[in-house]
Amino acid sequence: MSSFKESWTPKMRLPIFLRKGPMEIPPPTEKDWSKDDDDECVFRDLDPWLDPLPQPYRLINKLVNLLFDRCWEVIEEREALREDERSRVKPTIYPPVAEIPLNKVPNCMAVSQDYLFIGGTRGFSIYNLYTNRTYVWEKLKVDVTSIWATDLGNEILLTLVDEMGIARLFYFYKDTLFLIKAINEVDDNSKQSICVKIEVSQAGDFAAFLLQGKATQGWEGGSGAADVWLEVYKLPKDSWLKEVEHPQLTLNSKKKVRLLQQSTLDPANTDSSEAEVNISFRGDVKLTLPIFIMKIKPPKPITGTTFKSPLDVMAKMEASFGLGSGQDHFIKDSQWEQHTEIFYTSYKKYLDREWQEEPLSTATFHFLPPSRAISAEVRSSSGVASVLGIHWTGSHNFFLYSLSRNPKDKVDPESVWPCAAPIAVSQLGVSSSYLVLACEDGVLMLWDLAEGFPLGVIALPEGCSCQSIHLLRFFLVHNNQNMYPEVPVKSQVKCVVLGTDASLYLVTASGTQSPTLSVLVESPVKYPEEAICAVAPVPALPGMVLIFAKNGSVNLMDVAKAKVVCGFAPPRCQELADPCNPLFVVSSHHPCFLLQGAHPHGETTPANNTEDIQNSIFYFDFEAYPLLENISKNHTIPQKDLTKNKDFPLVLPLEKRCEHLLQSTFQRLKYQEEGHEPWGRLRRYSLILQKEN
Repeated sequence: MSSFKESWTPKMRLPIFLRKGPMEIPPPTEKDWSKDDDDECVFRDLDPWLDPLPQPYRLINKLVNLLFDRCWEVIEEREALREDERSRVKPTIYPPVAEIPLNKVPNCMAVSQDYLFIGGTRGFSIYNLYTNRTYVWEKLKVDVTSIWATDLGNEILLTLVDEMGIARLFYFYKDTLFLIKAINEVDDNSKQSICVKIEVSQAGDFAAFLLQGKATQGWEGGSGAADVWLEVYKLPKDSWLKEVEHPQLTLNSKKKVRLLQQSTLDPANTDSSEAEVNISFRGDVKLTLPIFIMKIKPPKPITGTTFKSPLDVMAKMEASFGLGSGQDHFIKDSQWEQHTEIFYTSYKKYLDREWQEEPLSTATFHFLPPSRAISAEVRSSSGVASVLGIHWTGSHNFFLYSLSRNPKDKVDPESVWPCAAPIAVSQLGVSSSYLVLACEDGVLMLWDLAEGFPLGVIALPEGCSCQSIHLLRFFLVHNNQNMYPEVPVKSQVKCVVLGTDASLYLVTASGTQSPTLSVLVESPVKYPEEAICAVAPVPALPGMVLIFAKNGSVNLMDVAKAKVVCGFAPPRCQELADPCNPLFVVSSHHPCFLLQGAHPHGETTPANNTEDIQNSIFYFDFEAYPLLENISKNHTIPQKDLTKNKDFPLVLPLEKRCEHLLQSTFQRLKYQEEGHEPWGRLRRYSLILQKEN
């Protein structure tokens, strides 16, 4: 037996049990078995030539066999993946309909109305989607890293941030560009702040800038969070419109500075009339500066209270905004010291390591419209933002600040919405009527701001938290097609949630019903290169979202069917510049989206010279593809079809809904009466029998 154990390898066959002499049928009971049978049993190895192998050849043989087995397993797994890949149905891939060549690497993009704004070296470019002409404004000494465009009707408010962190506001009106102000530019570089994030209200009445100081202190100093603050401004857009229509020239300059024309998409098709059209920069016109409203700092760390009794707490509270925020509490310094000592004692081995500087606190903020969820004192005219909602990194609270305030007033939140866990992600709908708050534990809270009540709370699967939220315009499935209702729908929310494990979910909330969660894309275990890295809704196509994967693929998904409709890809000679962080924009005015592409390094130009790399912006028009032609055109359900169809009771007028409710109630009562009639006859018959007896 010892020789057998030493020579056995995974590739050898099991030994065969052999018996000496002729085979006999054993007796029916064990007690009758012969005790000599054990001596007659032997094990014979089918591969005896391996037994006499001396060391180290036996060990080498085992290692070779083990290596062969593992290689064979890898081959089988790859073959199974190839077979699975052959059986998968691949979507139809559409190429772009146009290409915008660039001789420099773009850093950011924004689209509004008919114009595409591309931030790059020393300025930005303006591209007209209809005339196919590109113009460039290069008046900066540094590159533009971020750019936003807000539609103001006939005008566009342009906001950009350069690599030095300076934020600038531009006003674009009738092919003319005006510089409004550099928000945080100072003469002393040591006092220069950096703009981290910008948010402009939907109507363009307010703007908020998250600024960060250069010098920061550690957490132990207690002032690390003081280096970040939020500045809020009121934008006088009505005054800007009057000033650009009737400009008043300054004394310094009375000349127009014209922009250089960079390129054309198709120079052969450009006639002389189009060549005369140009975009000008009016540096001689001074517009009214934005009005500073308030400066918001992160909430102070919770410290021990000096109050001696609960009555002192209530007496010192000026308003109810502190309720739920943890700022007004009744916890003494001695209690905090005890908790701190217990914490350091429990986690001493981790705290004794090299101290890493804690990252600065950042904020996510939204401009909220007038609604019932906000007190009446801060309500404003319809369509104009009235409240700024903000949550800081690691904070459980969502603070609401009134925008109708005097800059000299004390900056206190109007109210506080506490959450059970720190808020990780928040998103406001396009119509500003719905707000979604996602906590770090994967719990989502959906708010109907117009009606002033929460639509519900739902949690993602265990182990998955929220990475991004994308609210969709509410749509209905009519005749097997996704369509927008012609009338506005209340208390109906659909949003797509991207999880941290690259899974994709659809969350639906309807009135007082509990929200529902459905899986659109599971976490890619077999194909990690297909992990989703970005999602973007398509306003022109109801219920459609663009999905960008790490392998560079771009697919269009129908969330109602959880099915990929088609895909988009640049030409074969180009690929996405950064598949994990794709640069793209989706137009809200036209059925199209634009995507950056670049030649692979080493094919056309040296990789170490980024200025010579040929980059392009590809234009994908949904109406140009046969598969999406009918979807993009027929996307609205007429009011008459909604009135006749009883399958959509929530989108019907109030009178129709009441009528349908009364009809259904009458039918239900009628069925109940018909059900009680046999029982009534049976009861009468039983009474007659009792009388006869």
